[in-house]
Amino acid sequence: MSSNPVSTPPDMTVTWRDPARREAFEHWLASLGDGIDAASVRLASADASFRRYLRIDTAAGPRIVMDAPPAQEDSRPFVQIAGLLQQAGLHGPEVLAWDEAEGFLLLSDLGDQLFLGLLLQAQRDGDMKAADRLMRDAIDALLRWQTGVDASLLPPYDDALLRRELALFPDWCVTREFGVTWTDEQQATWRKACDLLVDSALAQPTVAVHRDYMPRNLMLAEPNPGILDFQDAVNGPITYDIACLLRDAFLSWEEEQELDWAVRYWERARKAGLPAGEDFGEFWRRLEWMGLQRHLKVMGIFCRLKHRDGKPRYAEDLPRFFRYAHRVCTRYNGLGALAALLEPLAGTRREVGYTF
Repeated sequence: MSSNPVSTPPDMTVTWRDPARREAFEHWLASLGDGIDAASVRLASADASFRRYLRIDTAAGPRIVMDAPPAQEDSRPFVQIAGLLQQAGLHGPEVLAWDEAEGFLLLSDLGDQLFLGLLLQAQRDGDMKAADRLMRDAIDALLRWQTGVDASLLPPYDDALLRRELALFPDWCVTREFGVTWTDEQQATWRKACDLLVDSALAQPTVAVHRDYMPRNLMLAEPNPGILDFQDAVNGPITYDIACLLRDAFLSWEEEQELDWAVRYWERARKAGLPAGEDFGEFWRRLEWMGLQRHLKVMGIFCRLKHRDGKPRYAEDLPRFFRYAHRVCTRYNGLGALAALLEPLAGTRREVGYTF
């Protein structure tokens, strides 16, 4: 998974590990003109990648600064896809200024109300009408994204990329997080499961895929929603983003509710001329298998964030992913052996909550 902006921490002070980068940032701010209040810079959100987001006051109102060190982050895809969003009539951050060499961007400010927090509150309050309004807005925007963004302009979500993502699970989750070494037979089982998932993904019709279309990357805005974190978009399977939205990394829904929203998306996609297929049952299978590929990838990413990057809090949501994955694996012919690989992993950590 790519970066995931999170809520602003209590301490909004901006610190710099590299004095030279701070100097470059201050020089860039000064070059933007007198309307920038450099003294007002504060943190807006953290990020799972090397990017971070700052908020700054200007004569035209608050703005967001993306700090994307070029040695670790290529900001060119962000700028390209921000333009595609605007052309499609979607609400994303507008790029107002860009220092490509240093990786600083001045962006319009979409506010600070994430769909994630609003949906979690709706769950706590039992207010499914509020949740449904937000999810319908998200589905509407997804359909505009898929019909309005030219997928041919995006990198392909190909066999190699799908397999690189899946490889994160044994490397970082199985080996590093759980300390398990698979036997030759278990490794063969894993390879067979990967073949099935990759084949299913590549057999699907393709559209523009956001690749992280989840409530943590959607903002309450006008028009609604504001869309963030789109820089890793690809030309890929039509079910990917709706699977991402319905089976989120940080909150879960009853399957009956997932199906309700999935049917709404499928019906509207077909009316819009998108290649969603004539059979909802087959569409749902493809969605579940696509979601399984994503969830295995994300488990690997969350464990990598913990062990490589010193960000352990992401791994706290591993149990949610085990539940997602196990449910799908036990439902379909061909995936039962993968379920058998997952079960011992969860069992080894039951004392800290790794249960289905």
